[in-house]
Parts: sequence; structure tokens; C-alpha cells
Amino acid sequence: MASLNVGNLGEFLREQRRNAKLSLRQLSEAAGVSNPYLSQIERGLRKPSAEILQQLAKALRISAETLYVQAGILDERDRQDLLQVPAAILADPSINDQQKQALLQIYESFRKENGPAGADQPREKS
Repeated sequence: MASLNVGNLGEFLREQRRNAKLSLRQLSEAAGVSNPYLSQIERGLRKPSAEILQQLAKALRISAETLYVQAGILDERDRQDLLQVPAAILADPSINDQQKQALLQIYESFRKENGPAGADQPREKS
């Protein structure tokens, strides 16, 4: 199991929070995590779980995979693998735009249903 790169993750989270013009308290409320815990993550003192990272990503309106890469949970190559299915759906000329959107929504709902521990979720680096 790889150790999380919490220092860089904390800096990245702080930058994303500031870009979103959110205070620490606003982000903690939007993500459903305590204000002190979020502060510790930003300062590199805590290692958040994949689930917490997912909550933070949703509140910041960025992809969870981006945070997984920053935390060292997901390799950039693995992130590209996760993007292949949506890209293939969008590139398929045999289905119309409405069908593409329906497929993307179904695919995303399955990924969310399976959660961070699902088979298609980030793998720990070895």
C-alpha cells in the first residue's frame, strides 16, 4: 500500500478551495466533514480516505479521480483508463446524442453505486 502524498494533496485542496472562493468552513459544510479535520488535511496532517476525497471533490466540483491522483491513491495511467469508457461512448457514431447522455448517466450511476471499494474504482499503488 502506498503512503498518501498528503502534503501536496493539502496544498492542492487549499488551492482548489480558494479558486472556488470557498472558506474552510463553507467547504467543510458542503463536503460533510468537520472544519478541524479539513484544516488538518490541508496542512498535511491527516490522510483522508477515498470516500472523504470523493465528498471533497463533489463539493469543489472537480473529479474525484483528480484528488485520488493528488493523494497517490490513483496513478495517472489508471485515471486515463477510467476515462476510456466515456470517451468511447462519446465517439460512437452509431448512437445519437440523447442515447450517449443516457449511457453516460447509467455508467456513472454504476460507478457511484459501487463506491470507492468497487472493482472499477482506484487501485492502490503497489
